[in-house]
Amino acid sequence: MEHLTTWSSAPRLHSHHHRLFASNARLRSRSPNRLNWRMLGLRRGGAPSAVKASDGGAAVDTAVAERPKLRRFQVSEGHPTPFGATLRDGGVNFAVYAGNAVSATLCLITLADLEQDKVTEQIPLDPVNNKTGNVWHVFLTGDVKDILYGYKFDGKFSPQEGHYYDSSKIVLDPYAKAVIRRGEFGSLGPDGNCWPQMACTVPSFDDKFNWEGDLPLKYPQKDLIIYEMHVRGFTRHESSMTELPGTYCGLVEKLDHLKELGINCIELMPCHEFNELEYFGYNSVLGDYKVNFWGYSTVSYFSPMIRYSSAGTRNCGRDAINEVKFLVKEAHRRGIEVIMDVVFNHTAEGNENGPILSFRGADNSVYYMLAPKGEFYNYSGCGNTFNCNHPVVRQFIVDCLRYWVTEMHVDGFRFDLASIMTRGTSLWDSTNVYGSLIEGDLLTTGTPLASPPLIDMISNDPILHGVKLIAEAWDAGGLYQLGMFPHWGIWSEWNGKYRDTVRQFIKGTDGFSGALAECLCGSPNLYQEGGGRPWNSINFICAHDGFTLADLVTYNNKHNLANGEDNNDGENHNNSWNCGQEGEFTSISVKKLRKRQMRNFFVCLMVSQGVPMIYMGDEYGHTKGGNNNTYCHDNYINYFRWDKKEESSSDFFRFCCLMTKFRQECESLGLNDFPTAERLQWHGLSPGQPDWSKTSRFVAFTLVDSVKREIYIAFNASHLPVNISLPERPGYRWEPLVDTSKSSPFDFLSSGLPQRDIAVKQYAHFLDANLYPMLSYSSIILLLAPVEDA
Repeated sequence: MEHLTTWSSAPRLHSHHHRLFASNARLRSRSPNRLNWRMLGLRRGGAPSAVKASDGGAAVDTAVAERPKLRRFQVSEGHPTPFGATLRDGGVNFAVYAGNAVSATLCLITLADLEQDKVTEQIPLDPVNNKTGNVWHVFLTGDVKDILYGYKFDGKFSPQEGHYYDSSKIVLDPYAKAVIRRGEFGSLGPDGNCWPQMACTVPSFDDKFNWEGDLPLKYPQKDLIIYEMHVRGFTRHESSMTELPGTYCGLVEKLDHLKELGINCIELMPCHEFNELEYFGYNSVLGDYKVNFWGYSTVSYFSPMIRYSSAGTRNCGRDAINEVKFLVKEAHRRGIEVIMDVVFNHTAEGNENGPILSFRGADNSVYYMLAPKGEFYNYSGCGNTFNCNHPVVRQFIVDCLRYWVTEMHVDGFRFDLASIMTRGTSLWDSTNVYGSLIEGDLLTTGTPLASPPLIDMISNDPILHGVKLIAEAWDAGGLYQLGMFPHWGIWSEWNGKYRDTVRQFIKGTDGFSGALAECLCGSPNLYQEGGGRPWNSINFICAHDGFTLADLVTYNNKHNLANGEDNNDGENHNNSWNCGQEGEFTSISVKKLRKRQMRNFFVCLMVSQGVPMIYMGDEYGHTKGGNNNTYCHDNYINYFRWDKKEESSSDFFRFCCLMTKFRQECESLGLNDFPTAERLQWHGLSPGQPDWSKTSRFVAFTLVDSVKREIYIAFNASHLPVNISLPERPGYRWEPLVDTSKSSPFDFLSSGLPQRDIAVKQYAHFLDANLYPMLSYSSIILLLAPVEDA
């Protein structure tokens, strides 16, 4: 596949990662949330007041405070490892990589001075005593309580050579465990500054969290039912009635909803520190302000998103760290694993026009993939590309993943645009690797590698052993690796082909019956030849990027005007069908068909081999009004609507709960290997006679199940009803369980359902003849029962 060989002089815009630069408009103020301190077991502390703004979209120039030093520190050489600020021997060791810097200064900052954009104390590092190799280090003893830090590096400022050193900028430590300045989501700094100076938290010997014996759940991946969700969006709407809406703690208050839905794994959209004000600006369409709501633009990878916590910057961000731990612990307590969506393909620093925040100021030429004259390769579509397979960068990524597993107890990761992690680095040429040129060697920057060092390190890391690893196996540079991502027998992939195939078949497109059969079997066409298993496929129909499930059956076209880009953003090919009329306001018959189609999609997801993933809000039919690229909306468009879930329309929620429960009860719907003819048999309108022709819109199969005996599942995606003949099973008869053409509650005949026996008898004369009538656009599930019990 052709790979991108050019770089971008300006950030490219695309639907999944949108980068613009901040404007200085004001956001309406919001009241801060209160933290349930007793529940968390945290201590109270003073929150910093509003910060003083300064100019620009970069780390600001910061003066040294003209006042007596507030503390006395004993300074010694320190150690080059581990990187970051680390407690040891009664003090704090600071170590940071800055290979091309000629000088380094540790800047210590009190909370009060941070508000004034001042440095409390500067500690110049001696290149003889405080440097080992390319690592600068220093050890401090003394009172570091409520002290923040950053670095100033000096060296070449030569973009043509890939260097951006500027000794007037305070640079964040890439290994900082918390990065703070603004404490409230969406709040601007004074004077409308979107990028006030940030600083890193120094660890404290008082930092404690009671895990109460929490251990990883270690579910087999084949047993997962994943729920992709947004921390803030889940409880920010007033109908959530949570004490701490839009926060990690607010999510904890609603975990029981996920338990009821049958979810045993949540996949959190980015929770690393990012700047939601990155492209802040007034949106005249909605009369509010555009923000970076999704968060795919990381500032700091070790730091959690501080403004998703109710504590904000209190206790220098340490309480925010504990809120994340509290969320993970409470999820585990309910039997729910936690997966982080991580963005190691690019950072918020963008291209040469972007701010100097962290990596660029420490060593731009190492952390980013650069062309020979310093231009930024743009395989991410967001202005820069993280230089993932450089030795320093890949160690940084592994260290970061280890931290989130060991310190934060997360259960795995979903890697955004993961194909970038398989590309060769700016160092990857034969001279660097082998010491001399090799004839015929064509490896250049960005070339896909057969055995990428980073993927090798992650896959075989002894600490990361057993965590879930999920790749989005493509990038914005055209590298599409679905089914081919290096997996070492442990990686799974977001299966975009599953999404597209199921959408096409369910809406009634000819020519997809055979492709649907592959999807139902766990996509062996993608994974079996390379030694994969069904659980290598993360099956999904909807995700944060694209239409919601309700919009998938309501709109033929995207309706993204609310984004303020004249409907030019977002995906144009959605494989959607509005069921006859565009938009929400339509006839009763169309609305009924839409509900039926939503049930069809959910049935297909739950009966497919592989790992199902549900998108937040789809369980009640959340609509975004046809907007398939809601990256910039901190409003009702992206908020989970708890009031809608509770309305009568939540009959779909009941159906989803019953379907997830059914999947978990069936031994045959989460296989560790692809089904064979001994277990699975395909059928058509007659038993054993499947129709794989181009015009076929009917797919049916039976599965032998050690718990349910045998299951019959059929999909009729035609606009015409059909009468099907069922496989004969002497001594048994087929009994109806699911029929998506029926209205709730008879769409799922659960045990204990009032009038269930009457509903079953309505099928009796057909089933006695081994027949079943299927309406157009419907799906069914039948169970085998002994004749005497039927």
